[in-house]
Amino acid sequence: MTTYAIIDIAGKQLWVEPKRYYSVNKINVEIGKKIALQRILLLSKLGEKIKIGQPFLNGISINATILRHFLAPKIIVYKMQPKKKTRRKRGHRQHLTSFLINDF
Repeated sequence: MTTYAIIDIAGKQLWVEPKRYYSVNKINVEIGKKIALQRILLLSKLGEKIKIGQPFLNGISINATILRHFLAPKIIVYKMQPKKKTRRKRGHRQHLTSFLINDF
């Protein structure tokens, strides 16, 4: 197995590995800024025992770099009532943030 962790970020739980890119709901941090993720639920390093938090691990942080803020592809919501002239078409684009996990 490789080194991995399960973290809680932006209301979601992610399985993360070092040197990989991830996208989550928008985080209000400037592009290029480094952040330390403190809410770690599980940590597994190669050759060590798995550490499980209750609910989070203390004294451990994961370093990440904010890469960009962007919009997800558009989702179309179309509601129609048959035999009536009621039609509603709405679109939504979620704001996302992409980040890189540097190291554990």
